[in-house]
Amino acid sequence: MTDFFYLIPIALALGAAGLAAFFWALRSGQYEDLDGAAERILFDDDVPLKRKLPGPSK
Repeated sequence: MTDFFYLIPIALALGAAGLAAFFWALRSGQYEDLDGAAERILFDDDVPLKRKLPGPSK
């Protein structure tokens, strides 16, 4: 029974830390552009690598 006196404050502290981390992420703009990363993967903006021609090695 006395274990609950230790576990309840620990659980409340972890919940408060999780809530504080969520509000920090919300305030810092982590959830502003939810579709940007999902759509960015579809666009091919990378420069293609030069193809090596077969030949003698140096």
